[in-house]
Amino acid sequence: MSERSVLTTLPASATRDGDGVLINRAIGARALPQHDPLLLLDELRSDNSQDYIGGFPAHPHRGFETVTYMVEGRMRHRDSAGNSGVIEGGGLQWMTAGSGILHSEMPEQNEGRLWGFQLWINLAAAEKMRAPRYQEFAAESIPLVEPTAGARVKVLAGTFAGVTGPVDDIAVAPLLLDIQLLEGVTLTVSTPDEHAAVAYTFAGRLAVAGEPLSAQQLALLGQGESLVIAGGVGGGRCLLIAAKPLQEPIARYGPFVMNRAEELHQAMADYQRGLFGLLD
Repeated sequence: MSERSVLTTLPASATRDGDGVLINRAIGARALPQHDPLLLLDELRSDNSQDYIGGFPAHPHRGFETVTYMVEGRMRHRDSAGNSGVIEGGGLQWMTAGSGILHSEMPEQNEGRLWGFQLWINLAAAEKMRAPRYQEFAAESIPLVEPTAGARVKVLAGTFAGVTGPVDDIAVAPLLLDIQLLEGVTLTVSTPDEHAAVAYTFAGRLAVAGEPLSAQQLALLGQGESLVIAGGVGGGRCLLIAAKPLQEPIARYGPFVMNRAEELHQAMADYQRGLFGLLD
């Protein structure tokens, strides 16, 4: 079984998005604009409400999928189709924006730690104008696997150690794992060889394919059928993300991701004409 290696490591860059929300951007910044089909990876983590209280007021999406995974805290989402709910610590929402939706994501708290991630995954040309849909899962519905002492793996999407996560019917066949290892514990994860893959350390220290990583560092991984991760000093925690590349042209502008410039122009025109709906 061929093992993945680390091609390069990149620090997440601090920036602000939404209404002034402080985030660490690991994919989607200048150093790594995208990694087909991964378009963006943001970590939001703060104990200071002034860093997150503005949230992400109403904004549109077309042509890709957004994944929200909360570690701690609560985020309320609402959209132009009438959907509404709260994503709590340990919970996951997988939204296929498809042909277009207007939504907001706002903190459901004004104190304490808010900690979570947003991942954007591209849609193939044939799926970009599909009807929007949601898959939403509370923490208790996400499998937790402990393959060995000192290792805990939450299976959000894909399969690990024979256990399959709740997300289904995604064309790029994603693998999304939240991996926590104590110091000195080693874990080997099987990965589809053809998938693009990254590992983002968000707590403590890990060694990914022998490369030491600390919090807010991303490892861009080479091809392979497996990945070896080990807990560093004090242990650590990471997201492992892998998905099948689409190998299609990308035309991207803000919240719209299409294949051609004229499709972007159409998306902007449709939004301006109110075809994405309204939030009350």
